[in-house]
Amino acid sequence: MSGRRIFIGDIQGCLVELEELLDAVQFQAGIDELHPVGDLVNRGPLSLGVLRLLRELDAGGVLGNHDLHALMRARGEREAGGRDTLEGLFSAPERDELLEWLSERPLIRAWPDLLLVHAGVSPTWKDPVSTLGDLDSCSAQPELEFALGVRYCDADGLRPESDWPPPSAPFVPWYEHWQARKDEDRTVVFGHWARNGLVCEPRVRGLDTGCVWGKQLTAWIAEEDRVVQVNAREAYSPTSLPG
Repeated sequence: MSGRRIFIGDIQGCLVELEELLDAVQFQAGIDELHPVGDLVNRGPLSLGVLRLLRELDAGGVLGNHDLHALMRARGEREAGGRDTLEGLFSAPERDELLEWLSERPLIRAWPDLLLVHAGVSPTWKDPVSTLGDLDSCSAQPELEFALGVRYCDADGLRPESDWPPPSAPFVPWYEHWQARKDEDRTVVFGHWARNGLVCEPRVRGLDTGCVWGKQLTAWIAEEDRVVQVNAREAYSPTSLPG
């Protein structure tokens, strides 16, 4: 690889901020690798434009829970949510091609030094890549729900009934279990947790900084261990409490 690996937090249809962030990191198409952490679409204003641009740039990345929601809605397998902003995407002439491209995002990507997943990995997964690599994102499976939705868990990978207010012991942020593992030295890059904000701790980088909620869109450049952020133009979603 001759370029850099640039990871971007939850975009959620915030196209203007994505373009500004790519300028800020001086992204070089065809040289740098671009990897969104999932939740490319929904609740922001321009999901269609985000997918058009990311496909044009040959972005990698992983699937997020909002991406899966969009795919299931398009298949008629899920009802619209009250805060969905997907109609522009669904009515686009290239809708099918863009959704097919979106569906090809895996649940996990791996490098010798990094793992990329939308929400997190369970402390019970000895090999997260093997656990998630063959999962069918169209079927409800506990591993899928964990990878796309976890925030807190216990040492056995059990999740609390609610993530807010923060649950008491034995539940802790899932990545504390990852940091405690002696058999792993890879850094996990993830998103999904806007309320928690930017996380730059040993062997974890959490990049969901709530752009759609009026906060920031964040990139982490792996080769430079450098964070770059741009401010949201506005709060696009009607609630200020990330869920």
